Amino acid sequence: MSHLDELEAESIYILREAFNRLGKIGLLWSLGKDSNVMLWLARKAFFGKVPFPAMHVDTGKKFKEMYDFRDQYADEWGLNFMRGECPPLSEIDPSLPPATRAAARKTEGLKRFLAEHKFDGVIAGIRRDEEALRAKERVFSPRQTTGEWDFRDQPPEFWNQYNTSFPPNVHVRIHPLLHWTEVDIWKYTLREGIPVIPLYFAKNGKRYRSLGDEDITNPVDSDATTIPEIIRELETTTVSERSGRAMDHEAEDSFERLRANGYM
Repeated sequence: MSHLDELEAESIYILREAFNRLGKIGLLWSLGKDSNVMLWLARKAFFGKVPFPAMHVDTGKKFKEMYDFRDQYADEWGLNFMRGECPPLSEIDPSLPPATRAAARKTEGLKRFLAEHKFDGVIAGIRRDEEALRAKERVFSPRQTTGEWDFRDQPPEFWNQYNTSFPPNVHVRIHPLLHWTEVDIWKYTLREGIPVIPLYFAKNGKRYRSLGDEDITNPVDSDATTIPEIIRELETTTVSERSGRAMDHEAEDSFERLRANGYM
């Protein structure tokens, strides 16, 4: 098996385990490159038909290209699509730095969405290499029912043995891409022919490496206009993947506070 085959097989195993072992689950579709790969894997895992909802917790501030992509592929892929709304900024903790406070709208929106629909677990497309705090995550990560995460107290996961038995009233986050890297995502996207939002490709010397809300996400310098060029760029760059996310340049503990409170 190739490296991509091994990654694919492990992720499909995780998705099937989550579906078989947990109760009511859904997949968080943020519309970016990672969650699109995750949806592709879910379609493969269940023979073309995703058996759980694809959920977009919408801030109302995504790029137009992201909304166009969502509307097109929710229909083409026959997804059970669910959309949740985020609360206004006035309801978010004013002690947070500005960009972090804006991002926290999604955390609160997700909490309310989960409470309304009573999901036992959600599948999220995070990766360990994306951000230092995410490296502490587990594939099957137990949370409080409101989504809070104690990153200092996580269950062990040795040799790809996952605990899928949890007591009642425990919310679980499932991370089938945790062992992937950014380069893996793009190599798999290229191999599989997965559709890509055009914002990831360079225009006038700029492109987006990570997509979030339009008002708190910035492009990076790049001349990569194709996926092979993106892969070559990533194999040599020293620039952080999240360098275009405004909140990552605010207070040192901003991301930690968001993650502990339930941010993806």
